[in-house]
Amino acid sequence: MKYNVNSVISLISRIHMQTAEFTNKMLSSHNFVSSHGFILFLLSENAEMSMGEIAKKINRDKSTTTVLIRKLIDEKLVKSASSSKDSRKKIISLTAEGKKYNNFTSEISSKLLSICYKNFSAEEKETLLNLLEKMSANLETEEAKA
Repeated sequence: MKYNVNSVISLISRIHMQTAEFTNKMLSSHNFVSSHGFILFLLSENAEMSMGEIAKKINRDKSTTTVLIRKLIDEKLVKSASSSKDSRKKIISLTAEGKKYNNFTSEISSKLLSICYKNFSAEEKETLLNLLEKMSANLETEEAKA
């Protein structure tokens, strides 16, 4: 399909689907999906996060996030504890095993980025990032109005 400025959202959706398929294929040997990998990545960047914060970042509802987190807990990659400020709030963090597993998911991420950025200059990468951030900000502004 030939894309144009009016079908850019279709192209972004297609790229999202392709990257998820690639990630899912790479993670399938461990019975994980891309959302599991994203959660592990988020926790490697943030020592601990609440279930609500994770749900928002991965763009899933809290019940779906709970199922994803439960799988990671069962695999001993993350642990859950009650917040010291609010016992109803669950705080999620990586276990030592989860930190090791992140090396594997980092390799997948690096490979995917290498494929996506093939033949891109550093300037083109920055331009792409800036334009996508601008588009995302426009959508967030519009969401806030609704």
